[in-house]
Amino acid sequence: MIRIRKARPADAAAIAAVHIETWRSTYAGILPDAYLAGLSLPRIAAGYQRGLLERREGSAMFVATAEAEPGGGPAQVVGFASGARARRTLLAQGEIETLYLLEDWRERGIGRRLMRAIAAHLAATGCRSAMLWVLSENPSRWFYQHLGGRLVATDHARVGGVAVPQSAMLWDPIQTLLLATARADGA
Repeated sequence: MIRIRKARPADAAAIAAVHIETWRSTYAGILPDAYLAGLSLPRIAAGYQRGLLERREGSAMFVATAEAEPGGGPAQVVGFASGARARRTLLAQGEIETLYLLEDWRERGIGRRLMRAIAAHLAATGCRSAMLWVLSENPSRWFYQHLGGRLVATDHARVGGVAVPQSAMLWDPIQTLLLATARADGA
């Protein structure tokens, strides 16, 4: 069973592990191999823990956990999403900053549920629109288009010493994202 809940500081190491595994599988051939190989679990976990402890106004992070088999130990973090007030307010009021999901857990509706959680949070904080940046070569960018995201801008981000093209996807109004992520059975 998959559960979506707000992230806690104690989740930082598991979140960092998902971050690293997702980047290595998704960005192979897009980002430099040496950069991906050098991703540091302790450093990334410390950054997430700091962020979870110092939550800036309007920010939130949600995790997707897979319940263990009975007697099989604690639930495993298999994905996460975060968002806050947009850094570039000319594009949108809210920004989905991350959405990472382990490859083995894709195509199960978990990404949609994480997107819904962060969109609902942004809407509850007064954001009437939402956007996100996705690397233009990210093979999962179709997911955002499938949810009704419209390409509204392009830019470059420096990652691992390399400039990589990125695309801004917009949902305006934010209700378009909430509707696109609603389950057909109303759950």
